[in-house]
Amino acid sequence: MDPLRNPFSPGAGSPPYDLFGRENVLEQARILLGRIRRKRPEKSLLLTGLRGVGKTVLLNKMEHIAREEYDYKTVFIETLEGKSLAALLIPDIRRLLFELDRLNGAGNKVRRGLAVLKSFMSAIKISWKDFEFGLDIDPEPGTADTGDIQIDLPNLFVVLGEAAEERGAAIAIFIDEIQYLRIPEMSALIMAMHRMQQRQLPLTLLGAGLPTLPALAGESKSYAERLFAFPAIGRLSHEDAGKALQHPVMAEGISYHEDAVEEIIRLTQGYPYFLQEWGYQSWKHASQPEITLKLIREVTEIVVRRLDENFFRVRFDRLAPKEKIYLRYMASLGPGPHRSSEIAAAMKVKMSTLGPVRERLIKKGMIYSPAHGEMAFTVPLFDEFMLREMPDN
Repeated sequence: MDPLRNPFSPGAGSPPYDLFGRENVLEQARILLGRIRRKRPEKSLLLTGLRGVGKTVLLNKMEHIAREEYDYKTVFIETLEGKSLAALLIPDIRRLLFELDRLNGAGNKVRRGLAVLKSFMSAIKISWKDFEFGLDIDPEPGTADTGDIQIDLPNLFVVLGEAAEERGAAIAIFIDEIQYLRIPEMSALIMAMHRMQQRQLPLTLLGAGLPTLPALAGESKSYAERLFAFPAIGRLSHEDAGKALQHPVMAEGISYHEDAVEEIIRLTQGYPYFLQEWGYQSWKHASQPEITLKLIREVTEIVVRRLDENFFRVRFDRLAPKEKIYLRYMASLGPGPHRSSEIAAAMKVKMSTLGPVRERLIKKGMIYSPAHGEMAFTVPLFDEFMLREMPDN
């Protein structure tokens, strides 16, 4: 088939042909954005789910909806190890304030926002002189300048929300991989959104992270569940997985044989990223207008090798030897979840000795606890990869 017409797009955050099975969560986002635009209170959204379920794709779609359907000003960041939340937000908040300054509207709250941003930057040891402000504005002493992000970020968000309100605008902040925030940063973000809700300011948050996110938010602030909704993004249903395969190729005059679709769904378990991988390779290697079961079986070896070399490998290579051994024994028990005691028994060690390894794996986003005393992989099919990568334990 013509590679230029291939409708599948495996990749981190790459948008698929359509977001089958995600209509409900997109409607939830539209309600949130519409209500905040009308200064009505509504819970911010924090999507949760395993790797490869399409959380980043959904966030990108929601940002598009915010900008195109509701005329929001937006910020989109991905949390990074070794970089603070403040450092990630500052360039985009500066940009937002300049965008707001170009809108019609009376008052000086945008200029005050820039002054407070300068104070915030100085307090966390980021020189505002390295940024081109282009306006004769001095920092505002006494606001967002304590150096404590749990105090300063809520105050910064208040002046940002007030500036947007003055110009008849609304702001949506999107944060991907939000589970990597440090506890004080998560707490500051929750407190900031609490202030937004209390003051009914036109600023909202939409984020995404691993299934650990609700617990992390709850640890940071006990009232987090009253501020956020945590939609769980999982594998696609059998029907939606079939649509995700058939509809893109049918638009190009091609089709899958029914048993080929069934085989892909069996192999992928309905996870969107894997559906894209099998779809991409089956299109690439097809020579007839109907994609058959025989072809799927032929390309499966190619897909598995690609996944091992890229999707799985990038995570495996970050692991220390003891962490790899832990995951290998965990994989030997099956997909999971598994009791911590079962993993310890398989390794023939005391459960108490595995605590540090388990904690490091949780922090690296490799495993999570779906229930007390249980461990599960955050990456679908990672158990199968571990058995291939380390056949002899």
